[in-house]
Amino acid sequence: MKHDSFEELQQQLQVRFRTIRLLRQAFTHTSYVNEHRQTALEHNERLEFLGDAVLQLTVSEFLYRTFPERPEGQLTRMRASIVCEPSLARFAEMLELGAHVLLGRGEEQLGGRQRPALLADLFESFIGAIYLDQGVDAVRSFLAVHIFPHIDSNGGLLVKDFKSTLQEKAQHASMGPIEYRITEERGPAHDREFVIEVLIGEIPYGTGIGRTKKEAEQQAAAEAWKKLAD
Repeated sequence: MKHDSFEELQQQLQVRFRTIRLLRQAFTHTSYVNEHRQTALEHNERLEFLGDAVLQLTVSEFLYRTFPERPEGQLTRMRASIVCEPSLARFAEMLELGAHVLLGRGEEQLGGRQRPALLADLFESFIGAIYLDQGVDAVRSFLAVHIFPHIDSNGGLLVKDFKSTLQEKAQHASMGPIEYRITEERGPAHDREFVIEVLIGEIPYGTGIGRTKKEAEQQAAAEAWKKLAD
C-alpha cells in the first residue's frame, strides 16, 4: 500500500492513525509477506486475533445498552450474527477495505480482494489496529459511526447486498448489462460524497448517494431493485 493510499483510506473513514505502521500491518496479508521476505513487514494475523476480542467486547456492550430488556441468551445469538464471517465481510465491503489490502500474486489472482473470509479477517485486524493505536473508546466511536447504525433490532444487517440481488434479477429478465456511473463527487476530500447512477441496458434505473462508492452503488441498486419489484 502506498502512502497516498493510507491517506485516502484515513480520509475516507475519518480515522487518523498515530502509528502508520499499525495501519500498514492491518492491511498486510500473509501471502504478501511470504512473497516479500526481504522486507520487514508483519502480516495481520496477530491483529486479527486481537480485533476479534475487541469486537466481541464492544458489540456485546452495544447490545447490552441498546436492548436492556433482552435476556442473555438472545443477546448472545444477536452478537453471534454480528461478529461472524458474513457480517464482518459485509462491513469490510461497505468500507471498501479490500481495495487497500496488500496481497501476494497468487492470492490476487484467486480474487482475494473479494473473498469473504479474507475480508472478515481484514475487518478484525483493522479494528485491532485502531485499538492498539488509540484505545477502546476510538473503536467504540468508529463502530458507532460506521457499523452500529446498520444493525437491526434482531442483530441482523440493515444493509443488504442489493447489487447482487439486482444483478440476478437483470440476468433472469435478460435486461442487459448493469453499469454504475459516478455522476457527481461533492465535498472536501475528508468529507466526500459520491452520487452514482445505475443503468441496466443503458437505461437509468436508480441513483444513490454515499460516503463511499460502494455505499452509493448499494443505494442506487436498492432504488433500482425496488423500482423493478413494483
